[in-house]
Amino acid sequence: MKSPKIVSFGEVLWDIFPAGEQFGGAPANFASHAARLGANVSMVSAVGVDRHGREAIEILRGFGIDVSLIQTEADVPTGTVSVAVDAAGKPSFTIHENSAWDHLRWTDQIESHLRDADAVYFGTLGQRAKLARNTIRRGIRTAREKIGATSLVDINLRSPYFDGQLIRDSIELASILKLSDDELPEVVSACGIDSAVPVETQLRELFKSGDLDLLVMTRGADGAVLVTADDIVSQPGMPVKVKDTVGAGDAFAAAFLLGVSRAETHHEVLHSACEVAAATCSHAGALPGR
Repeated sequence: MKSPKIVSFGEVLWDIFPAGEQFGGAPANFASHAARLGANVSMVSAVGVDRHGREAIEILRGFGIDVSLIQTEADVPTGTVSVAVDAAGKPSFTIHENSAWDHLRWTDQIESHLRDADAVYFGTLGQRAKLARNTIRRGIRTAREKIGATSLVDINLRSPYFDGQLIRDSIELASILKLSDDELPEVVSACGIDSAVPVETQLRELFKSGDLDLLVMTRGADGAVLVTADDIVSQPGMPVKVKDTVGAGDAFAAAFLLGVSRAETHHEVLHSACEVAAATCSHAGALPGR
């Protein structure tokens, strides 16, 4: 089976935990998991001319990811995030501003690279700065409109770096929307959907208003639910001893998009994505061995 070509747009950064540093950033985590699962992955981001930037590129290259589209910025640092993890393993984040990824610029090389992409991935945090936001959106539009590629937006709401307009604009660019149950209230509010109706109704309304091909919502330990034009598919959670949940959603998104790209059934896609997410929760940090 041919490996799907996936391009991931967005932040590359380091999560600074009490016990040490971990490579991170949802698009970078996504790219690493997608490559481990067999995709041909390219990363579009920016890093500083510093130790964190050099190490990030080496880590991505070590997963077999094409890093030729990662830009380097001499005057700003590679992104960092201070992370605190509570007793249940749930993280909270302090995201430092004016990072290299905020300065991501559009290039002819990016456009050329998108010509044979099967799918593109992007999130919301990477769009917090105008320059990067314009670059990411141009890339997604190019992939969808000129190539017909699948586009997955992974809603990652990190206060204060989002508003209703950002949520709506991101969903408009996507053919697949991935979000968590924690994020659902904010997303339905942004899209003018009544949060008092049952969750299934909210998801169906969100699916229709976004003119989506697929909508998938993770539910933590309770698994995930997938909305299609014809059906709603549920997958129970997988038993796992949780070390922490950092990166579990990114791993889920990678397995999910790969399954869709390989034309697996909806049940198969959802089951395998939950399996990969559960495995990520069993170790510290977003990636095994990091």
